[in-house]
Amino acid sequence: MDHRLLLASGFWLFLLRIDKELAETARQKGCPCGSRLHCANYPRKPRGGPTRDLAEEYALRLSFCCQREGCRKRKTPPSVRFLGRKVYLGAVVVLVAAMRQGASPHRVRVLAELFDVDARTIVRWQVFWREEFPQTTFWRTERGRFLPRIVAAALPLALLEEFLRHAADSDQGWQRLLEFLSPITVTGGLKIQLSR
Repeated sequence: MDHRLLLASGFWLFLLRIDKELAETARQKGCPCGSRLHCANYPRKPRGGPTRDLAEEYALRLSFCCQREGCRKRKTPPSVRFLGRKVYLGAVVVLVAAMRQGASPHRVRVLAELFDVDARTIVRWQVFWREEFPQTTFWRTERGRFLPRIVAAALPLALLEEFLRHAADSDQGWQRLLEFLSPITVTGGLKIQLSR
């Protein structure tokens, strides 16, 4: 697993193009009330990527607002760049938490420095992947598509390895993984399903 891909601005611009396609699809569908959607992007301060090399538009979360007075509902499409409300870029959250599982302590320190991530943040990400994510409706629905079964203790490393294993190259593997995770990037996407 090579982290250099995540340091290349071309990779992040590629993800921005995918987000724009997802946004255009959402805009064309319009509001559930039947009205058109207008652009209502909001600023984000993404951390962890080569943000100095990226265009200013990379710091925008693509979003829309209904044009009809009385409705004005916001519609924020899924994203492959952001992982819900987390301030770090989604791919960084996956990579650093995954490397924490199998990498040497030295490598984890190097990655933490490269992506400017505090050790406490990495611990929170691990809690998210091992305890919170497995309880979401999304994961409980989607986990059946993986054989052999991915256990919670192996997240996110096993998930990342699964997508990389079935891809032509690492760009394609990352793209498919981030597209797979995109439903959790919208409101309600991380809804916890309580065990019965």
